[in-house]
Amino acid sequence: MKAVGLYKYLPIDEADSLLDLEIESPRPLGRELLVDVRAIAVNPVDTKMRAPQDKVEDTPRILGWDAAGVVEAVGPQATLFKPGDEVFYAGSFIQPGCNSELHLVDERIVGGKPQSLDFTQAAALPLTSITAWESLFDRLGIAADGSDRGRRLLIIGGAGGVGSVATQFAKQVAELDVTVTASRPESRKWCRELGADHVINHYLDIPEQVSQLGIDGFEFILCLNETDKYWQTMAAVIAPQGKICSIVETAAYVDLGTLKSKSATFVWEFMFTRSMYETEDMIEQHHLLCRVAELVDAGTVKTTVNKVLEPINSKNLKAAHAQIENRHTIGKIVLQGWDS
Repeated sequence: MKAVGLYKYLPIDEADSLLDLEIESPRPLGRELLVDVRAIAVNPVDTKMRAPQDKVEDTPRILGWDAAGVVEAVGPQATLFKPGDEVFYAGSFIQPGCNSELHLVDERIVGGKPQSLDFTQAAALPLTSITAWESLFDRLGIAADGSDRGRRLLIIGGAGGVGSVATQFAKQVAELDVTVTASRPESRKWCRELGADHVINHYLDIPEQVSQLGIDGFEFILCLNETDKYWQTMAAVIAPQGKICSIVETAAYVDLGTLKSKSATFVWEFMFTRSMYETEDMIEQHHLLCRVAELVDAGTVKTTVNKVLEPINSKNLKAAHAQIENRHTIGKIVLQGWDS
């Protein structure tokens, strides 16, 4: 079967950074599904896993953690899906990725594809939806039933993939007062269209802009960009007894003591935790994606695909990686279809 992968970890402009490959088709075991992949999306984690390092793989490494497709076959213990079902999912960090025609994935981290979306539109949602949902409702403890209505959330990095979904969940599901950061006119417009109440510029003084809005602090902050860079800013604008969640690892030391006087909470979100450790509640990601599909089909949440490339091959994946590394992506980049 066709796949795109790598042997060497190289800059994206190198010819061998991503390769078109022919690899053996896998067979599902246990609770695995074998999925006929129709569309994939590209995320920052793909570029981080491909980043240059002194390592050479003996067998090709397949990246990719966002897919939509059709179940081709199921393992002997699988009960949630059957062949022919349309699904979407983000996969597991410790298993081969979905940049292949056929892909194995544990059914407990798979959701039924939204009926109102095609495969391309659906592929944009899984990783960012899981990350946003777990950040807001599991890590920050925001109520998903609207009972925290009107409380204030700041999202640092509102126009990217996770920010685009988090804004919708925060506004349409939790009914919060949502402030996001975005700098360019097109990204600011995108954020407002997704429901943000306020858009501020992360290149300017954030506390000053927040003060100009008449906001004296945020009960919740979701950091989607350079945790250490924005650490002092977050400490300044978090409300007493507020909560901060970040999805971006630190590149330098941060002083947790800065939060002490406010009794503020800091927590990480990593959407691969459940699948990596096969936690007892791993199936919650199945339930979460099914809930997202319901919200999409009800018109409450919309897909965040903003660029589509065709077909799925190394040339187009290189272009997607390059755009993400340039850090000017709005929404999600999706690839659809395989060369015949």
